Amino acid sequence: MWGRRDMNDLLFELPLPEFFDLPACLEYMNRSPLECLFRSDGEGVTRLFMLEGTPSLVRLTVAAGTPRLQATLLTGAFPGPKPLAELAQYIVEWFDLERDLAPFYRLADADPLLQKLAASERGLRIIGIPDLFEALCWAILGQQVNLAFAYRLKQQLTAEYGKSLEYEGHTYYHFPGPETFLQVSMEELCSLQLTRSKARTLLDVAALIAGGELSREELLALPSPEAAEQRLLKIRGIGLWTSQYVRMRCLRDATAFPVGDVGLQNAVKFLTGMDRKPTPAELLALSVPWHGWEAYATFYLWRALY
Repeated sequence: MWGRRDMNDLLFELPLPEFFDLPACLEYMNRSPLECLFRSDGEGVTRLFMLEGTPSLVRLTVAAGTPRLQATLLTGAFPGPKPLAELAQYIVEWFDLERDLAPFYRLADADPLLQKLAASERGLRIIGIPDLFEALCWAILGQQVNLAFAYRLKQQLTAEYGKSLEYEGHTYYHFPGPETFLQVSMEELCSLQLTRSKARTLLDVAALIAGGELSREELLALPSPEAAEQRLLKIRGIGLWTSQYVRMRCLRDATAFPVGDVGLQNAVKFLTGMDRKPTPAELLALSVPWHGWEAYATFYLWRALY
């Protein structure tokens, strides 16, 4: 698994599970030219990480002819064992590599709504957001706006407060941590086109996480995903859609089902030929055969739109 500095900067290799297709994941990741936290192409994805306080550019590719994901260090000092292990775990969670997708494909292959997507997107995994603050911010920015505008807000927020690195003509950004916002005012965030409500919620979340009152570890330690959701719902400005989205993308809860998601509603409308968007009750009824895999069904249904 672990690499050495004299191996062309190879950090490590990770074994890939059955039903993993990097090109399918990259196609999803490349859905917006406004994505600022990584750059994907036909062969891999490059992302800026902070390793032992040093901006470090890491590229992920699949080793030719082998089921292994290679992490290569492009810039920065070779990290020690602990940050290296943390980076490996981040990547595992980013691509949901520990999940067995065979049960999902068994039900999807028999489902009229999912079977074509399950075939065309075979090997696509939920691209996670392992950092709780980043996941919450992305969900907050995406509340009641279209995807393009949400990306623009994230780009502006990251460029203003995050770290960056220039490499081969491209600028790579690292999403700011919650402590960055402890001295930021609501007016400053509103100048980046955030509404006052979103600015206030973002600052509240930043204060909770920076102060140790909220963490991913705490949410995962709760008795159930529903308990984690109730914890999130106590935060002003966090509603059902946001909490379900965080369950899905950050907490790796395969049962999360954001029935209020407009993209999900539009995908089902398109695929079923309905003359209107389905109601939450209709979506819940439709999802009965997907029990235990609602998040993956949602993720695949989104692919019908782009």
